[in-house]
Amino acid sequence: MGKIEASQIDHIVSTLENLQYGSVVISVHNGEIMQIDATEKRRFAPSKRSASPRDTK
Repeated sequence: MGKIEASQIDHIVSTLENLQYGSVVISVHNGEIMQIDATEKRRFAPSKRSASPRDTK
């Protein structure tokens, strides 16, 4: 396994601290971190608007 750089660890920790819902994927090649991907999930509650004519069919 290659050496993990402090900047890589800092980036991973920072990403995790700022993520409420989602995932972090760490891609490793030949024992070294090559890429870090973060996907954030955002969910919204349905709006409480009145039903439109097309919603009542």
